[in-house]
Formats: sequence, structure tokens, C-alpha cells
Amino acid sequence: MNEFRTSLLRQLRTTFLRGIGVIIPLVLTFWFFRALLNAVDGIFSPLLEEWMGMHIPGLGFVTMLAIIFIVGLFTRNLVGRLLVAWFENLLRSIPFVRSVYSAVKDLVNAFSLDGKGKTFRQVVMVEYPRKGLYTVGFVTNETPYAGPGRMKRTFLNVYIPNPPNPTSGVLILVPKQDAIELALTVEQGLKLVLSGGIVVPGQVIGRKLNRKGVKA
Repeated sequence: MNEFRTSLLRQLRTTFLRGIGVIIPLVLTFWFFRALLNAVDGIFSPLLEEWMGMHIPGLGFVTMLAIIFIVGLFTRNLVGRLLVAWFENLLRSIPFVRSVYSAVKDLVNAFSLDGKGKTFRQVVMVEYPRKGLYTVGFVTNETPYAGPGRMKRTFLNVYIPNPPNPTSGVLILVPKQDAIELALTVEQGLKLVLSGGIVVPGQVIGRKLNRKGVKA
């Protein structure tokens, strides 16, 4: 009788945990897109409600999608691209706006869905926030450094995103020879970091970079 009870409890627990594994991702996904829908819908809904004199749920979100699609179509021809380039140059001519716009644009390009984003170049592992602890980050660029006594070094600009929001994170400069390159694609690295280490792409192979940046 005790064995039957133990077996039954084990099966109930396993079944319950499987249910959690299915429900939680669904709920979190629903919560995320619901918050996104409400945020985007709130941009145009007040204007449309005032113009139409009635409230239509989701109309602001649909309007935003239509505007994004129209802008995308507009930039597929030469005139559209020239106008967008002119507008971007205008924004880059304004001191404070230039810094914010360039940073946001580069960050968006890093997570480009068309696979053309080049901001994230490599997935690396570095000792951070202290020696003996390792963190996965993404190389965005290199910074040459000239110190006293004609000392020259090259640092890797490593961006470490904070899960679950990849647009918030920290930038650290790591000596090139101290970085460990991981044999992961940027997409695999993002899944590893943003899942909090839950999604692991099998065995992770690493190799150090020498001073010239060549795989050692």
C-alpha cells in the first residue's frame, strides 16, 4: 500500500511539473504580448478615439503595424531611402539626439530579424564581475589603447545584456588576450543569456584569443 501511495504521489508530482512546464511559458508569452499590445495601442488610440468618437480595442496597434509596413514599403525605393538618409543625417546633426539615436539604432540592428545585424560580432566568455567568475558577453567592437611609456593594447568592447531585457546591460573593456571565444552563434549566445542559462546549446567549446586576435 505504501509503495502504491509513493508511486501515485510521484506520478502526480511529475504530471504537475509537466503542466507547469507548459503553462508558465504560455502565460509569460501572453503577458508579454498583452503588455506590448497595450503599450503600442495607447500611442494612437487616444487620437483615433477623439477623431472617430468611439473606442475600438486594438485599433491603435493595427494602426501602428500599418504605419510600420508603409514605412518599410517606402524605404524599398530610391526616393524613400534618400529621404530616410536625409532625416537620419538631420537627427545626427543635433548633439544630444545624435548620441541617443545612434546608440538605439545600433542596438536595434544588433537584434535584427533579417540576419543582417553586424553589431554583435562574437560570443565570448570573460572573467566578470570578479576573477574566478565568468560571464557570457558579445563583442561589439575593438578599442585601441595607448598608455604611458608607449604602451599599446587592444581591448574588446564586450556588451553583457541583462535578462530578460537585452536592451539593458553593461559595457566592459576586456584585454583581447583575456577573452575566451565561444563556438556559438550570436543567436545561440542570446538564447543562453536571456534564458538565464536554462537554454544551453550542448557542450560549449572555448578558445583564447592571442594579442593579434587570431584564434590560438
